[in-house]
Amino acid sequence: MKTLETKRLILRPFKIEDLDDFYEYAKVEGVGEKAGWKHHTSITESNIILQEFISKDDVYAIEYKENGKVIGSVGLHVINNNPLERELGYVLSKDYHNQGVMSEATKEVIRYCFEELGLDKLWCMHFEENLISKRIILKNGFKFNHIFMKDIEALDYKRFKVYAYYMDKDIYASRLD
Repeated sequence: MKTLETKRLILRPFKIEDLDDFYEYAKVEGVGEKAGWKHHTSITESNIILQEFISKDDVYAIEYKENGKVIGSVGLHVINNNPLERELGYVLSKDYHNQGVMSEATKEVIRYCFEELGLDKLWCMHFEENLISKRIILKNGFKFNHIFMKDIEALDYKRFKVYAYYMDKDIYASRLD
C-alpha cells in the first residue's frame, strides 16, 4: 500500500504504534455504527482489529500532519473478486468532522485509484441516515446507482437501508475537465 499525501494529511498503512489513536476514535459511540461496526469497548478489541488492518493491507490510516495523530481510516476493499473494482469506506474521529478532512482524504484516494491503480470502478455506500457520508460521496462526484436493504451482522443484524454510488473511469475523467 503506497503512502499518499495531501495538504493536511498523510494516508499510510496502519502500524502497531497507532493503537492508542485508533482506540481513541473507535471507542466513541456513533463513530463505528455509521460505518457498520460497533464502537470498540476495549483497547484489546482495537488491537485485534488493528492487527487485521495491518495484515490485510487495504485500510489507510489518516494521519493529521499538524499533530501526528491518526484520526480515521480509509478502506479500499476488493469486491466481486475483481482487483479492478473496489469499495471505498471511511471513518473519521468526531473531533475532525465538518472540517473537510474526509473530503480531502477521499479525493486523494480516488485520484490514486484511477490514475495509479487503474481501477475500472469504485463503489461507495452509506446508510440512509448518514447524511455526512452522503455529502462526502456526492461532493466527490460519485453517481447514485441503487438502494438495498442489508442486515448488518456487526450491529446485531439490525436492518439498514443502504444507498450505493459508483464512479468509473469516465466519471472520473469528466471531473478533470
